[in-house]
Amino acid sequence: MATKAAALILLGLICIEFASAQIAVDCCLRVESEKRLNPRNLVSYSVQRAGMGCDISATVFVNRKNMKLCVVPAEGNPGVQKLIDFLEKKRQNHH
Repeated sequence: MATKAAALILLGLICIEFASAQIAVDCCLRVESEKRLNPRNLVSYSVQRAGMGCDISATVFVNRKNMKLCVVPAEGNPGVQKLIDFLEKKRQNHH
């Protein structure tokens, strides 16, 4: 009986350890200017926020080769916002 109790406690501790383990997040470590990006080569974007598992804020574009391109955040950057608007319009036209 003591063996079963010890096994259950051990199993519980293992489960707690797995549940509390941090999930690896794929973060941009630095950002580039958006000026060299060709909108026609971009397929999607996402927003990375500092403090949400990553150190810096960024706009992450994905190109046709499935490469992630980290650029400055869209807030206050009209060039980045223009690229986002282009992708949103393209997405709406395909649905």
